[in-house]
Amino acid sequence: MDRRTVLKGLAGASGLALTGGFAAPAIAQGAAARTLRFVPQANLANFDPIWGTQYVVRNAAAMVWDTLYGIDSSFKPQRQMVESEETSDDGLVWTFRLRPGLKFHDGEPVLAKDVVASLTRWSARDPMGLMIKAIQNELVAVDDKTVKWSLKQPYPKMLFALGKANAPCGFIMPERIAKTDPFKQIDEYVGSGPMKFAKAEWVPGAKAVFEKFADYVPRQEKASWLAGGKPMLVDRIEWVVMPDPATAAAALQNGEVDWWENPISDLVPVLKGNKNIAVDIGDPLGNVGSFRINHLHPPFNNVKARRALLMALSQEDYMRAIVGDDDTLWKPLPGFFTPDTPLYTEEGGEILKGKRDLAAAKKLLEESGYKGEPITCVVAQDQPITKAQGDVTADLLKKLGMTVDFVATDWGTVGARRAQKTPPSQGGWNMFHSWHAGADCVNPAAYTALRANGDKAWFGWPSSEVVEKEITGWFEAKSLDEEKAAAKRINKAALDDVVFAPTGFFLTYTAWRKTISGIEKGPLPQFWGVSKTA
Repeated sequence: MDRRTVLKGLAGASGLALTGGFAAPAIAQGAAARTLRFVPQANLANFDPIWGTQYVVRNAAAMVWDTLYGIDSSFKPQRQMVESEETSDDGLVWTFRLRPGLKFHDGEPVLAKDVVASLTRWSARDPMGLMIKAIQNELVAVDDKTVKWSLKQPYPKMLFALGKANAPCGFIMPERIAKTDPFKQIDEYVGSGPMKFAKAEWVPGAKAVFEKFADYVPRQEKASWLAGGKPMLVDRIEWVVMPDPATAAAALQNGEVDWWENPISDLVPVLKGNKNIAVDIGDPLGNVGSFRINHLHPPFNNVKARRALLMALSQEDYMRAIVGDDDTLWKPLPGFFTPDTPLYTEEGGEILKGKRDLAAAKKLLEESGYKGEPITCVVAQDQPITKAQGDVTADLLKKLGMTVDFVATDWGTVGARRAQKTPPSQGGWNMFHSWHAGADCVNPAAYTALRANGDKAWFGWPSSEVVEKEITGWFEAKSLDEEKAAAKRINKAALDDVVFAPTGFFLTYTAWRKTISGIEKGPLPQFWGVSKTA
């Protein structure tokens, strides 16, 4: 029997034994209706939403912290913590006024000094924040409710930067926490969002708990992604970590959990066959698979070695490993931008098309100077998307004649290790797998993984003056046609230099019991507006 047959058999069986004896707590019916039990995509191993970019951290953080603006489903930034803003005629001075009633979970009011400290920490790590920081005159608190950001040159996408959904988001923390070195993790988790983090109940690898913040005052506008009102209709949200898909499927069918963020496609037929469970595509904008390469160390510090990967890899192999045999769930992606969006282009993508040429790839790898040294592949096994890609990569590298040092680990460890710039033999790495939400890949503004500005780039630290020049050209575009032309140049340059290797475009499911209502599609789980009946 193959893996898929085994999984389907296990998930289709009944009985608590399948879930490792993980039984639902005996709680009163009313309390059960006020507690939402959720299986996240991965373990919440750390909880600093500025220090790293893992989606699992961003998803939890969106409940605990709030942002000045929130991006909506039309990619437009809307006021969130802000009551009003003003921009000087020359575009050099932005003035923001906080809306009344904002309060942190420790009871202290949200003040302008908290905003200043939070944005200072955020702008040291986020690509758009770094762009603003580079042209900043000063960021100051004018009074308790007013913040002024003065620039040396206009930055028209300021509000988008402050409201975007991709990590790291511009979350606002108390000043004392926000003054933590941005390259060190915080250890106090106080926000002003609709849910409080129950740190005392946090068991990394097992569960994380969030409790309704009674003093949160939601906006009156309808919720849309990170914008609008965020009314919490449950009192408690328990994240139950279940890295084994069959275990999660059984738990959802048995009613031990209410919502599973990302069931693997192999198990979807079983879930759809259960009359008590609803299954749907979680986000129509999908995801871009990522083979992330370390540009600092051999052999991938040589572009020939990186291009050998593009020449050899089969996106179909990667996508079928992730989604199975359902061709409606994936597309080839000879580029970086989200399919069926305005900036999508295949310019320069020929290297990813057609029959794969292992012989030519091996020759290019030899020209790069590769001498058989181990290739350290750091692959999370508790995240189905990364595990599936990692298995394909191990096979691909061996076919190319490379020595594979396969480090099978968990997603939290990948998140920490990928930040290491040391050589692979000293605790660093050569490659890891990830994925990027399609919502993050519609344009260069929020596309952290596409940047190639060396030490300031995302993990792997690619450096390409051409890519950066073309990204700047996109920011300076005056029309959609100019943006499209810039996107074509970016796509070609990023493939020529191989910022990273896109492994394809794919959709994922989400599943929930029909006692749950209010679940909306989008690039992250939106817990506000979700209710439960016992």
